[in-house]
Amino acid sequence: MEDLLDELNLKQVLVLHNDEVNEFVYVVDTLVEVCDHGSLQAEQCTLITHYKGKCNVKYGSLTRLKPIKDELNRRGLQATIENSLS
Repeated sequence: MEDLLDELNLKQVLVLHNDEVNEFVYVVDTLVEVCDHGSLQAEQCTLITHYKGKCNVKYGSLTRLKPIKDELNRRGLQATIENSLS
């Protein structure tokens, strides 16, 4: 029951931050693989990140988002988890 309540708690957001290191195609491919985005969604998130400096790429519980953030970071992308109510 606790896992279900945790999944229903959508108060966290996974934020992708812009960097000057990774190429556009690499970021798109990584979002598709790690965040389970479709290619269009991944392209849009990558463009927003490039032009605005960051983009909210996924909402959910801390339990659900932490492994995704860790994998994005492992692959060299800058991602953080923030409170979506901020």
